[in-house]
Amino acid sequence: MRRNVARDPQPRRNVARDPQPRRTTARDWIPDQPGAWVMALAPALAGAVCGSVWSAAKPDAAVNAAGWWVLLCWALCYCVEFTAARWLKSHGASRFLPPVVGYTTALVCAGIPFLIMHIDVLIWAPLYMVLAAAAFAGAWFRRERSLWANAAAVIAASVMAMITFHYAANSPDIPQVSLPGLVLVLCFAATQFGSVLFVKTMIRERGKHSYVAASWIWHIALLAWWIAAAGHSWYLVILGVILFSRAVALPLIARRHTIKPVIVGITECCTSVMAFGCIIANALAYL
Repeated sequence: MRRNVARDPQPRRNVARDPQPRRTTARDWIPDQPGAWVMALAPALAGAVCGSVWSAAKPDAAVNAAGWWVLLCWALCYCVEFTAARWLKSHGASRFLPPVVGYTTALVCAGIPFLIMHIDVLIWAPLYMVLAAAAFAGAWFRRERSLWANAAAVIAASVMAMITFHYAANSPDIPQVSLPGLVLVLCFAATQFGSVLFVKTMIRERGKHSYVAASWIWHIALLAWWIAAAGHSWYLVILGVILFSRAVALPLIARRHTIKPVIVGITECCTSVMAFGCIIANALAYL
């Protein structure tokens, strides 16, 4: 005798194969990498500080908030980039979209008035469009930890030192590309890319002699450059010695003892703060 089986007009959802989309949480709004925050904002902050000191030293000094306004816009840009990279890496997961929209809206509100008052800032738009395309491509293809994606992030952060310096200095005699701003850019770019190489020798590329060699060569060249250009300011030489020492010592220690990533992260946060202080002190010594 054949059994009559009632069919369910709505088939049950297979939870394992077709999970419910996750909702956006507070954590999705927060860039949760302290080291990345430092690397992204330190150059822009240094440019704003040095430019403000430059402006205050002039006889006709006046209060100028343009450099700090740029810094605020750049912080929002970083939030947009971080959340958009998450969304692209997930290939369009809906939970990551609200933070992108929210931070983009905040950036537009803060940036449009600045753009109206300082239309010349658009001179930097082509460069940052290329760098943003590289960052987003790295996120989409899940290669955001590659050297080329890291280099794009370092260049984007470092160039902001020149931009914030230009607007904080508040002088029509200083062009967009100024010598003090260029020195800040080069110092931050050199230290941050050296940090990228060092971290790779300790975590993702640990044990690869090619990366260790590249890191050591980079830090030797950096120290030699700063010794040659020391003049009456030795802040960068001291920084170069510290950075070279950690680039050599920790990979050698890691051959015999396990060094956890959190230790590497704390080390880099400390050296990033040292770099920030030494680069500003060196710049102020020459202003």
